[in-house]
Amino acid sequence: LRKEYGANVVPAFPPKKIFTLTPAEVEQRREQLEKYMQAVRQDPTLGGSETFNSFLRKAQQETQQIPTEEVVLEVLLSNGQKVKVTILTSDQTEDVLEAVASKLDLPDDLVGYFSLFLVRQTKDGGFSFVRKLQEFELPYVSVTSLHNPEFQIILRKSYWDSAYDDDVMEHRVGLNLLYAQTVSDIEHGWILVNKEQHRQLKSLQEKVSKKEFIRLAQTLKYYGYLKFDPCVTDFPEKGCHVVVSAGNNELNFQVRLPNEQIKEGSFKVTRMRCWRVTSSVPMNNGPSGSSPGKSEVKLELAFEYLMSKDRLQWVTITSPQAIMLSICLQSMVDELMVKKSGGSIRKMFRRRVNGALRRSDSQQAVKSPPLLDSPDASWEPMAKLSSKLTSVSLRGISHSSSANDVGANDFHGNYAFEGIGDEDL
Repeated sequence: LRKEYGANVVPAFPPKKIFTLTPAEVEQRREQLEKYMQAVRQDPTLGGSETFNSFLRKAQQETQQIPTEEVVLEVLLSNGQKVKVTILTSDQTEDVLEAVASKLDLPDDLVGYFSLFLVRQTKDGGFSFVRKLQEFELPYVSVTSLHNPEFQIILRKSYWDSAYDDDVMEHRVGLNLLYAQTVSDIEHGWILVNKEQHRQLKSLQEKVSKKEFIRLAQTLKYYGYLKFDPCVTDFPEKGCHVVVSAGNNELNFQVRLPNEQIKEGSFKVTRMRCWRVTSSVPMNNGPSGSSPGKSEVKLELAFEYLMSKDRLQWVTITSPQAIMLSICLQSMVDELMVKKSGGSIRKMFRRRVNGALRRSDSQQAVKSPPLLDSPDASWEPMAKLSSKLTSVSLRGISHSSSANDVGANDFHGNYAFEGIGDEDL
């Protein structure tokens, strides 16, 4: 990276020690290296470079000791159907997405509307989102290294604005994928339907009127939202149980108050000044051989929200899905910025030239969907902080997650943040 971008661009590498490290020093060194990796990843140039991403992919493959060979990978569709694709174990996310699209006959210009997600099947037949697969990982290695059949890869749409549905519905395969996802989300109770709406949807289903079915679903509550597993929040008070859904440029909270009352409210992404993800590891005072149980490591997403004019407040969600939540926030912000700059999702798919993935001439430098640099000069500073998984800054902290104990570099600033006037309150 130094050779390619210059020593002044790459963060300083953690200094080495000459003598044998104690177990505590080894752990300290590990943390320093982890923070170094995150610092590299947070730089838009370094983090998006093929040099860095291929290093991460090779490291993943070597760690799991999986040789490069041809394999068959199963990818789920929303209706439970399995698509089997023949890939290499060393194929990255984009290659696998392309293979699935090719098997389904999904046209090139629609591939950018979809993404692969790692999910865990739940006992009731539904699934829980682990994360969106990133371009710096190998899907086959990611799913097989978990050694658990509950983990699977699923294809779903990866945009938030339902206006883009029109593009997807223009093509038969796109329409079928969108229809299957909508039916699945209704069946899982992610989209709210009353009796009359249910009757109308059933009637359209019987007529196989897929477009009309989707059009009606678009008017329903929580259409296009991702629903997360029940977790805990400190809003409006500590220890409240909450179900969070992400969609429509907001996080929707259904909070169970201590008096068992259910309250619902939404936090708009445009009013979040910044956010961060932290991992909170309780201090372990036991013998050096004992390690804290996995369940003790807590992931938290905290965002600073403009509650009213001149009043910002931190809201924290404690959830194993905090990283996925952060990725959702990031992609909502990116999509808003793409729209502001006049960009389009259609341009996001990287064309394959001579067997290598290249940018097509029609697009500017595309980061990861849906993040796009536009020719508009004012867009340049906006793209600086927009990073992929690294909207996420993971820090080991003991118990605390208050705003004042985190350095400025650990926050993810939000360029879609808008101040609000009195008339909005």
